[in-house]
Amino acid sequence: MRSVRDDEGNEYLLVKRSAESSLVRDPATGTERYLPNADLHAAGETDPLRTAAEAVPAPVRRVLTAAPNDQALGLLVEFVDRGPLTVRTLLDAYDLCESDLHGLLAEFRAAGLIAEERVAGERGYGATETTREAVRALRGTD
Repeated sequence: MRSVRDDEGNEYLLVKRSAESSLVRDPATGTERYLPNADLHAAGETDPLRTAAEAVPAPVRRVLTAAPNDQALGLLVEFVDRGPLTVRTLLDAYDLCESDLHGLLAEFRAAGLIAEERVAGERGYGATETTREAVRALRGTD
């Protein structure tokens, strides 16, 4: 599979090529249709799997990349639902050891999914707008 572009710059995944036309898939919708070969051009070195992934909103891709399991995803959802939380609250409320929690927090901070905040005078963390947007999209409440 390859990535191709039409004359208007729209990017597609090439599914099948024949003599005069090609079957292409729109990565954003999954819709397939035939376009004339004369209207299609190679999209350079664009990885077709990356093109397919771009159909998923960027905030959701970021969460999916940073959250390795349901527990990590649930922690991000908790930040969205409960607001900023102190480290003490996180350790008391969830079944995470301190090193696992701090590892997740470091990953989430590096990904731009949480930001350090002061909560009741203590160090804490809160969801970024990227995380809130991703959780809304995952829940289907966009």
